Amino acid sequence: MARGIALALLACVAATGCYRSPPASQFPDARSLLARLHEQQACSRGLTGEGKLDYFGKEGRVRGTVLFMASSPDRVRLDVVSPFGATISTLTSNGRDFSLLDLRQKVFLRGPANACNLSQFTHVPMPPHGLVSLLRGEPPLLTHAPGSATLSWEGGRYVVRITSKHQATEEIAISPSDADFDKPYQQQQLSLSSVEIRQQSYVLYRAELLQHDPAQTAAPRQDPDGIDPDVPPSGPTCSARVPRRLHLEVPAEEQDLVLSISEIAHNPPLGRGAFEQQPPGGVAVRSSPCQ
Repeated sequence: MARGIALALLACVAATGCYRSPPASQFPDARSLLARLHEQQACSRGLTGEGKLDYFGKEGRVRGTVLFMASSPDRVRLDVVSPFGATISTLTSNGRDFSLLDLRQKVFLRGPANACNLSQFTHVPMPPHGLVSLLRGEPPLLTHAPGSATLSWEGGRYVVRITSKHQATEEIAISPSDADFDKPYQQQQLSLSSVEIRQQSYVLYRAELLQHDPAQTAAPRQDPDGIDPDVPPSGPTCSARVPRRLHLEVPAEEQDLVLSISEIAHNPPLGRGAFEQQPPGGVAVRSSPCQ
């Protein structure tokens, strides 16, 4: 039994740093910590990639491959591909308009780009800018007064707590890199570990971000016929670290989504209409109920 307790403690330390003392040089407040994280990720104006989607909900389990493209602050495209390589569902949001094509149901939904519409795809009540931020390794921040964000050191991580309007609160956990744990706080490399949004005592969603690694800048897109000029990346050269595993949870609705990313690149070339789509023939076009 004693051996089991010792192994559990070692696992706790290895997995979460739960007994790690704070760095000798600590961020003085939440604002400086969040500014440092934003500075690290600033070269990333957007992302493109591919991953495996695993969703658990009341209606059962759904798995598939998802192709994604995101551009700050709130443009996003998600394509779900069947095991046979056919696209079965596409979501686009250009920051203003939302569209969802479901080829299985032969339905094309249109509506405003809001949290309700995005949740029809992700099953998480999160606006498009929130998903783009998480993919980039930054927390979507609730609107708050400068003095309403607090900072503490808990369980081997920095923890920011934000109080917003209408009794909404946000808890953000940010971990410093082991490699430069002893450096001045201005030089510490940070990784976003988790975000939780609450409305009163109700958890709207919880996000856990894991396996942070550097990603590189996407290559220019070339015309296979050699007629049109190359389309360059949509941002500067970038090697910012991003999460390779994103776990989104809505406890009250018993919904759980895991995105395991296998390929990812910063600042992809963007063609006209990348975040828009038109209904193909043979589908029913409807207005989304989320207005």
